[in-house]
Amino acid sequence: MDGAHLKRSLGFGDLVAFGLAYIAIVAPLTSLGFVWAASDGLIASSFLVAAICMYFTALSYVTMSRAIPNAGSVYGFARRSLGHRLGFLAGWLILMDYLLVPALVFTLMAIGMALLAPALGLAGWICVVALITLGLNWCGIGTTSKINAFSVAMQCVIVTVVLVLTIMALNGGAGNGALTAQPFVGDRGIHWPHVFSGASIAVMAFLGFDAISTLSEETRDSSDQGLIGRAILTVLAVTSVLFVFIAWAVGNLMPAIEMQDPGAAIFELLGQTVGPWASITLAWALAVVVGFTNTLPMVAGVSRVLFAMGRDRQLPATLGRVHGASGVPRVALVTATLVPMVTALVLRDRVEVLASMVSLGALGGFIMLHISVMVYFRHSDQRSVYFHIVAPALGLMVALAVLLRMHPSALKMGAVWLTMGMVYSAWLNRRARRDQDGQRPKEQG
Repeated sequence: MDGAHLKRSLGFGDLVAFGLAYIAIVAPLTSLGFVWAASDGLIASSFLVAAICMYFTALSYVTMSRAIPNAGSVYGFARRSLGHRLGFLAGWLILMDYLLVPALVFTLMAIGMALLAPALGLAGWICVVALITLGLNWCGIGTTSKINAFSVAMQCVIVTVVLVLTIMALNGGAGNGALTAQPFVGDRGIHWPHVFSGASIAVMAFLGFDAISTLSEETRDSSDQGLIGRAILTVLAVTSVLFVFIAWAVGNLMPAIEMQDPGAAIFELLGQTVGPWASITLAWALAVVVGFTNTLPMVAGVSRVLFAMGRDRQLPATLGRVHGASGVPRVALVTATLVPMVTALVLRDRVEVLASMVSLGALGGFIMLHISVMVYFRHSDQRSVYFHIVAPALGLMVALAVLLRMHPSALKMGAVWLTMGMVYSAWLNRRARRDQDGQRPKEQG
């Protein structure tokens, strides 16, 4: 199983397209209702704080991806720097993020589709989106990469149209009537607990740049150790500027409505300020362009983490198998599709909790990442004060600040997930010791 390898076929453009498709340029549109409610209107500040958190996290990803290029992302980094046990827990935490992001997107896309075609119902559309995602990923990372590039281009068009309609509505007197500073500072000044509460959900919109590191074993030039890092920083720079601008523009229009459903806030906003046609058009565009393409890189990223952990026998070894002809870890791929689908079906009526759980898993993994950087380079001759001490320490503090403002239900479910991981890790360690004890008599004989 240690000899299983993924097919190398990706270049810089493929990695950037993967990251942008995973994040989804339209992500702030689908999550703005939740961030608006949690931040009490300080939506632009929340996205800015989330971007700062992601900057320091990106630096740690870049640092570790150059030193340890493998398919396991945070799991692989922590395993090498903190040991097998903490490495497993890091992988377990990031799995909570990677497994739940597709579940959240399945649900959000199904909400849009259910508005357009209610006969199939929310549960039915969740299953449809999930199974189409599995079928397209089945063909291999090359096919997925081509679809990613198309998805990114079309999402740019969607976001541009929404921003134009938003600014036209503001000029017409809706909302604040102009691009004011209110989404940054509020009516009574910045209230930081609200900003961090909003940032705890806004972080979710950036998740995906980190998933680029799961493709380290599938890049064409294995000798270019900076390739992953350049792709990560490029994706984060583009999305940070765009997301804060979207939050600023749309945040000025939000006072025009009384939000009924956070999950459908963008549809309510356009429907009431522009016209019903705008809401329906956006719903179709998100469903067709995003719903059936955005989940492709998400599921692909999850499958690579499952593959790496299966190959290391930290999860069932069958997950570490690669289909020879396609170069796809198909058992891991099926698992990475069905688990989020079932989760989405169970939590389809509690989207806000699901969104917080996604961010919780990501932040837990990011915390382990920052610690891994500080530990891995503590005795290195190439140790950098900024990259190996200051940046991960600042990233750690921001991640902890955001984590503490999580939804209480998400924190409780996160504690349950972590406890399950610790119990499973203890079982793995006992199994390893038992295997070692069973081999000693043979070695002595």
